[in-house]
Amino acid sequence: MLTFEEKKEIEALLPNYPTRQAAGIDALVILQRHRGWISDETLGQAAEFLRMTPAELDSVATFYNLIFRKPVGRHVILVCDSVSCWVMGGDTILDYLKSHLGIGFGETTPDGRFTLLPHVCLGACDKAPVMMIDDDLHVELDPETSPDRIDQLLSLYP
Repeated sequence: MLTFEEKKEIEALLPNYPTRQAAGIDALVILQRHRGWISDETLGQAAEFLRMTPAELDSVATFYNLIFRKPVGRHVILVCDSVSCWVMGGDTILDYLKSHLGIGFGETTPDGRFTLLPHVCLGACDKAPVMMIDDDLHVELDPETSPDRIDQLLSLYP
């Protein structure tokens, strides 16, 4: 069941949309912020609240790659895998993260701290290579000095 606080937050954004259904993605973002990910149960509750079918809302949820339909770690690391980042050494950053964390794309560290995911483009091609941890964009990750910088960045996310 949606909590009072979740309903209140969703209700507050409804005036910005022509219909309740149009608020689907923002409602899912709110619920994900509270719950960490969108389970089938959460999706069904949100759909009912928005007067949609679960299938309709799931089609929205699965279209957006930042709505997590499986559990994720406390912190999500998005590694840009665009051509710009790759050309600038993004593969070196990715290799280091995989090795250091001991996980691959789509996996979560055993302690539940980090989930590593690819992202088609983080919109900072002029500062490539880049990655995002939670809502924080980290740019100009120099492949030569990245291990130290990445270790420093990861330490900021307990």
